[in-house]
Amino acid sequence: MRWYTLFTLVAAALFCSRPASAAADSYEFDKAHSHVLFYVNHLGFSDMLGMFTKYDGTLKFDPDHPEQSSLDVTLFPSGIHTTSELLDTILQGSNFFNTEQFPEIRFVSTSSTITGKNTGDIAGNLTMLGVTKPLTLHVKLNKADYQPVTNLFVAGFHATATLKRSDFGMSYSIPLVSDEVRIEIETEAVDIDRKNSEKLKH
Repeated sequence: MRWYTLFTLVAAALFCSRPASAAADSYEFDKAHSHVLFYVNHLGFSDMLGMFTKYDGTLKFDPDHPEQSSLDVTLFPSGIHTTSELLDTILQGSNFFNTEQFPEIRFVSTSSTITGKNTGDIAGNLTMLGVTKPLTLHVKLNKADYQPVTNLFVAGFHATATLKRSDFGMSYSIPLVSDEVRIEIETEAVDIDRKNSEKLKH
């Protein structure tokens, strides 16, 4: 999720991955090792879990100017998956994500702030159901290093955020289904430019 802006800087410092004059690198998400989850409370009995299985995004990172790095991620709610096919259909319908009219949810970063050695906040704007609101991702760097199986440079991180769905006009069934939505992201991102550079060496 350029949820990643801050933490590739940390990775660069830790592993001397790029000289200071290097241009911005491009990263892609390893979807086999990435998950975008959301939780909402159901009648006070449990937190219901859902997953966005369809998403795409672009990440650019400049080690000289990390504040100018950018993240742009699009989720496609038509790919929502829960433990119930009926619930999947309901969530994609007009009372909730209304995927026919609004097929995309988009997050675009605006800034990043260091909060600790391996943590930071990525601020941006989330657009859902035609409404744009600010959203902050609280991110922790898990690890940044060469992946021993693929030998590609990978950075993995955990991110969380909360929002009120009513802020975006999704107020159906509140308070039976909670207004607050908790988001959790686990992802691995691959340095594409480094990967291409490695190929050129062979």
